[in-house]
Amino acid sequence: MSKDNIKKINYTKLYRQIVLIVYDVASIIIASYLAVVMRFEFHISDVPEHFMTPIDDFLPFNIILTLIIFTLFKLYSSLWAFAGETELQNLVVACVISGIVDAVGLQMFKVEKQPVPQSYYFMYTFLLISLIFVSRFSYRFFRSQKHKQRKREDASSVMVIGAGEAANVLVKEMVNSMYLTMNIKCIIDDDPNKWGRYIQGIRVVGGRDKIKECADLFEVDQIILAIPSAPRKEISKILEICKETNCQMKILPGVYQLVSGEVSVSRLHNVEIEDLLGRDPVSVDIDSILGYVRGKVVMVTGGGGSIGSELCRQIAGHQPKQLIIFDIYENNAYDIQQELKTKYPDLNLEVLIGSVRNTRRINWVFENYKPQIVYHAAAHKHVPLMEDSPNEAIKNNVFGTWKTAMAAAMNGTEKFVMISTDKAVNPTNIMGASKRICEMIVQTFNRHFETEFVAVRFGNVLGSNGSVIPLFKKQIAAGGPVTVTDPNIIRYFMTIPEAVSLVLQAGAYAKGGEIFVLDMGEPVRILDLAENLIKLSGYKVGEDIKIEFTGLRPGEKLYEEMLMDEEGLQDTKNKMIHIGKPLEVDEDRFFKELEMLNEASRGESDHIRDIVRRIVKTYHPNINDAEQKTAEHVMELRRVAERINSTD
Repeated sequence: MSKDNIKKINYTKLYRQIVLIVYDVASIIIASYLAVVMRFEFHISDVPEHFMTPIDDFLPFNIILTLIIFTLFKLYSSLWAFAGETELQNLVVACVISGIVDAVGLQMFKVEKQPVPQSYYFMYTFLLISLIFVSRFSYRFFRSQKHKQRKREDASSVMVIGAGEAANVLVKEMVNSMYLTMNIKCIIDDDPNKWGRYIQGIRVVGGRDKIKECADLFEVDQIILAIPSAPRKEISKILEICKETNCQMKILPGVYQLVSGEVSVSRLHNVEIEDLLGRDPVSVDIDSILGYVRGKVVMVTGGGGSIGSELCRQIAGHQPKQLIIFDIYENNAYDIQQELKTKYPDLNLEVLIGSVRNTRRINWVFENYKPQIVYHAAAHKHVPLMEDSPNEAIKNNVFGTWKTAMAAAMNGTEKFVMISTDKAVNPTNIMGASKRICEMIVQTFNRHFETEFVAVRFGNVLGSNGSVIPLFKKQIAAGGPVTVTDPNIIRYFMTIPEAVSLVLQAGAYAKGGEIFVLDMGEPVRILDLAENLIKLSGYKVGEDIKIEFTGLRPGEKLYEEMLMDEEGLQDTKNKMIHIGKPLEVDEDRFFKELEMLNEASRGESDHIRDIVRRIVKTYHPNINDAEQKTAEHVMELRRVAERINSTD
């Protein structure tokens, strides 16, 4: 900052102080005379001279002493634009002391032992406080009004849904804050008793049936959902209405925010696609997970990936003896390492770089660290990419699993949990077929080693590296179009934390040889996901952002099954986790075919799919769209029949 600027600031400060001093002098004079005039109901001619004389005589001294008192109490050096409780307290105390000084002084200057009226002392102090308060706090008031006017001009119009305690806290912050550019137009609540009433001056206009009408009437830009205690299904229903308004939507995460006193505008986040699924969060038996992870050496392969990193987060919170992260990608491994170090400073964490395809490396890791529990999440998962590089899918998924499982068996690992996929069921792509072979490997190994080998199969997870959601978001941010392969394509979805928590609990249930199948809920059309994301972003489908259909990619199915017919289904204590019956495998033939597959993949064979088809009888890489659509309709009919039967 230059000297000229410093001088300018000093002159401005001096000017303001002079103005305040002049105003205070006038206030002292006015308070002194008005206090006695008010005693005689403003009839100046009725005021006795012996009352006015001591006031006249002491007034110069009163002015000087009061200005000194004000200076001592920082009434000329405070930033009144930000005046608060402390400044108000200093102002009142300074004026009260001035009143006491004035009372003592008038006693010294009284005429013929005639004191001024007793009411004078109270009125003088009251008037002085009022006049000084106006001078100090009016600046803040007018500055605030000016800012609010500017904020109204630039602010986004907001509708708040919910008229409970959480909404009250949020509305109060938005109304009173000078920095939030939000202008609340109305509040929505389903409770008729609240209709027509006000929260912080904002009217509750009606229930959810008024959302669309009021959004248009008040030209709402943003809708804030502030009902943290509402069930997920109710939130989903409300959001279904809100997304038809093309307004941006934000939501308060959960009821714990209210309990912990953390309700604030900063806690709001954009409504995500999982908020529209309408499914309550998956519950798990934390004690069972804690019981078998605590105090154990746990290893996660592919620990830097979307599933692997979430496994590491949840395992780290369950007090393992040591957590080993094994990943080929150093950047991903580094990110999760730094995150866990910050969140769990006492965690015994080891991050190792390497490939599950490297036999010597994976054996060295197991020999030196002796992991007791292994979660094998390392895999190539992108279906179209693996269709173009099928040999890589086999090398990494099939033989990476073989080498990791063998190392576990040879080094006394207690549990080996392989992460599988719904694409392993009746696979039409090489990635799904490779995962089915992995399931066969762990089931076979379970028969020959003391290690408990199991697989956990689930569908797509929201927000994972291979999910369509990040792709859709990028396309929307770029102005579109959003690309969907087929209008009828459907998938099962679950959030990453939910899927991982169920994987952990499935591991706790494991006896060896099971294929655990996670209940992914109802399937979701990808087209619906795309449309919802566009609407959640505040755009109109087809107008602002277009959707284009690109056709099914190589190896892609219209739908994914969770179980093959011959596997059957067995329940567990957790209704979200089921067990598929292990398949019978001709081991001699299986091992011979694996040898052929290994040689073919290492030799970059063009006939790799033919060998995979011999191993996985249900692998049909050339299934056509018509067959897929027929299968989809059959699956839907079965689902409807199950619902009808369950109501009988």
